[in-house]
Amino acid sequence: MQYKWLVLSNTTLATLMSAIDTNIVLISLPTIGRELAGTTATTLLWILIGYSLFTAVFLLNFGRLSDLFGRVRLYVIGFAVFTLGSLLCGFSQTGLELVAFRLLQAVGAAFLFANSAAIITDAFPANERGRALGINQVSIVVGAVSGLMLGGIITSTLGWRWIFFVNVPIGIVATLRARSDLKEIEPPEVRPRIDWAGNIVFAGGLFSLLLGITMGALGEAPDAVVTPLIVGGLALLGLFVWVETQVPFPMLDLSLFRSRVFTGSTVAILLNSLARGAFSFVLIFYLQGPPRFLSPFDAGLFLIPVSASLATMGPVSGWLSDRWGPRPFLVLGLLASAVGFLLLTDIPPEASFLQLVPSMILVGAGMGLFAAPNRASMMSAVPPSRRGIASGIGTTFVNTGSTVSLGLTLVVMASVLPESSIAAIFLGTATGGGAAAGFLDSIHLIFLVSAVLCLAALVPSVLRGNPVASGASAPGPGSSSVPPVVEDRPGSAFPNSRGSGGRGHGQPPVPPAETGPTVERPP
Repeated sequence: MQYKWLVLSNTTLATLMSAIDTNIVLISLPTIGRELAGTTATTLLWILIGYSLFTAVFLLNFGRLSDLFGRVRLYVIGFAVFTLGSLLCGFSQTGLELVAFRLLQAVGAAFLFANSAAIITDAFPANERGRALGINQVSIVVGAVSGLMLGGIITSTLGWRWIFFVNVPIGIVATLRARSDLKEIEPPEVRPRIDWAGNIVFAGGLFSLLLGITMGALGEAPDAVVTPLIVGGLALLGLFVWVETQVPFPMLDLSLFRSRVFTGSTVAILLNSLARGAFSFVLIFYLQGPPRFLSPFDAGLFLIPVSASLATMGPVSGWLSDRWGPRPFLVLGLLASAVGFLLLTDIPPEASFLQLVPSMILVGAGMGLFAAPNRASMMSAVPPSRRGIASGIGTTFVNTGSTVSLGLTLVVMASVLPESSIAAIFLGTATGGGAAAGFLDSIHLIFLVSAVLCLAALVPSVLRGNPVASGASAPGPGSSSVPPVVEDRPGSAFPNSRGSGGRGHGQPPVPPAETGPTVERPP
């Protein structure tokens, strides 16, 4: 087998497993809450939020470390850590233990997410990257959605602990294969530097914001505690951007944002992730909550159209964008998702499977159309030595958006429902009545917000510029759409951001065939 296909098969399995575990516990939460001692609604939520939060927090730094120490090396370590975390999750005896072991799982997942796209980009030529990244990146969303179905099947048959145990044999084999089959193509840097200030501020800001939102929505802390947590979290996230302009080797390489293509792609990723991040979370409680009370297995079946349409359109859009350019597929994908969300703003209390199919196909197909072309454009907009951190930034935006989307969902629910009703819905103890009516109203409002966010993502997708402008001819069939690399010149923005993935002075020139034409920015 050609090396590039070995890379694609292993990294796709890794991202699929990591993404599945993002949501696989969601459908099992009521069962977990009943069987684990001392589990509250807040504990259940943090089984989900903690995983996404840790993945988002560590991704940027792990992308930086991969450029310094080798992408394959840290990728293999990540697979091993993820597998160990899965084993410990299955043996958890309390809710707090499960939260702690999920955090260990998230550390391994962050290694996998941060390096998979960069390893693929190294292994595939420019005119095949869209298709390869399409298969790999769509596995993230497919995994997140299919995790709900698998969780329902496994929980109904083997018990909730096996949603973690099934990862162990697969993880062991995949770790050993990654260690033996994969190799470093881009040599690692020297003189590693870690941005401790940026790490602490970013992690503290995101943790404080989400903790304040969850405690406030569930009524487990007074406003005197919740408000400072939320305001303080937002302030720290703002401070994080300033810190990254001051440190010599930032975890968030702001110099990459000099490229309009890279900036537009990352902003669109964030908005799209905010729109869809809580999609499965909301739907699964709509299906299992009052007045439907479907079983985990039946609820999982309802989500098949999303997975099927996403898995179909993802690779197709990646292949077509290699030939025709990404912009048409980005626009079409975001519009399809927006229409799907708008249809969901009017679903009745007990919509049938056929009533939900059109909207779910549109949402899934839109996700698939958007993901691969956007990621391929983003990764091709940076030189090879920066792809580790670029991959980390892209996936951090996805995970941060998805995590904050869950918090935003709780805020919307809290504006409609009393705190006791929200907790009862999450714990599976709600019986209907006012809670069911209020929950449906909050669902309609959540999907309206999602549609607006998808439409907002159109702006950076359209205005990000043409990747082959600046003297390159327009792409035709069979050509690659490779964006220009903006050369860092004195006097440009973020003068102190030397690039967490770059080698600084003396770095060998990047081959034009790999990165496209170099465009100097006027001083």
